[in-house]
Amino acid sequence: MGKCPIMLDPEGRDIHAEAARIRAEGPVTLVEVLGGYHAWCVTSYDIGKQLLSGNQLSKNAKQDWPPFVRGEVPHDWELITWVAMDNLTVRDGADHDRLRKLVSHAFTPREVEKARPRVEAIVQRLLDEMEANTRPGETVDIKGQFTYALTATLICDLFGVPEEVREEALKGTKQNSLTNHTGEMAAANLDQWHDAMSKLAARRRQDPGDDLTSVLIAANEDGETLSNEELIGSLHVLLGAGSETLSNVLAHCIIDLSTHRDQLELIRSGQYTWMDAFDEAVRKDAAVAQLPFRYAKEDIHVGGVTIAKGDLVLIAYAGIGRDPALHGDTANDFDITRPDKTNLSFGHGEHYCLGRPLATMQSMVALPALFERFPDLTLAVPREELPPQGTFIMNGYDRVPMYLTAAVPAAA
Repeated sequence: MGKCPIMLDPEGRDIHAEAARIRAEGPVTLVEVLGGYHAWCVTSYDIGKQLLSGNQLSKNAKQDWPPFVRGEVPHDWELITWVAMDNLTVRDGADHDRLRKLVSHAFTPREVEKARPRVEAIVQRLLDEMEANTRPGETVDIKGQFTYALTATLICDLFGVPEEVREEALKGTKQNSLTNHTGEMAAANLDQWHDAMSKLAARRRQDPGDDLTSVLIAANEDGETLSNEELIGSLHVLLGAGSETLSNVLAHCIIDLSTHRDQLELIRSGQYTWMDAFDEAVRKDAAVAQLPFRYAKEDIHVGGVTIAKGDLVLIAYAGIGRDPALHGDTANDFDITRPDKTNLSFGHGEHYCLGRPLATMQSMVALPALFERFPDLTLAVPREELPPQGTFIMNGYDRVPMYLTAAVPAAA
């Protein structure tokens, strides 16, 4: 291991090259994050699964991260929202189980299937808009105009976020995923999203409707309901996870299919499926690169190092998806024919992603509809020139310019 911790790039300019550099130092490597804090970064599938399966790590900074417990972490720390929020993602054990049971009311198979016609309608509208508003030779931002537009619209529809406040409601989730902002911006964001979610909760308490916010408010397990702060925190994480994460995975999948025409043809011929493509995209390009934070509840001896009690731990989901110890020399390649697409991209253990069925359903509607409408969809610039999202937390691009047809305009 090198003498100095590797500083994670706040711009997220090359998530996978950074993960490879970290892995080269060892399966569990010390890195530095914003604010000068050090964390142990796990890039090994086996070790990641082991740690996520056990109870040696906590998600609760209020109990298990000594600097936060002592009040030493400033309100304007760039990553403050990840430790200060209050929802099931920062609870463990019985407390987590209680919240998960309540929140899971919003993600039952019935609720997911009920959303399918809405997804189909949104997808068709977005495809119609792109086709109608894009002249020959012009590009579309397939992330902004399709993948994010789909996921953000759906999650706001499902949670009953009124049209006039959607930008305000999603602002905090967008800002929360960035790591290239200032501490002042982070502190303001913490206050802003709390205020926005409070207003949404208050509106739905006063005027409940056929939406998932109302479902969460009414959710009851053995007489237990969500407190107001738990509801506010849950809305924040669910709106963010429901919009940002799938948007990036879908964008990666679309790029790979458009640049691997042979694999697209395997789907069109029926030899492989859209699910094969989605599963491979989830493996190769996990939506989350580094998820803040877990905290060691005891000294942990793993991967040739000792993680001391109270240390920060990052699970590098994007790096784990390309672990060569699991996927060999082709770990970086997009290959829908790969027989083993094992990954941890949706998490593992008690914090496994609740929204996976909803994400999968959206993908199985969006991908075939997009490539049926625009079979010659073409990336407008080399992939390495796509602008980064400005984060080491998410694994995505700021925008993805594409041509709707294969015909690229001649140079002037």
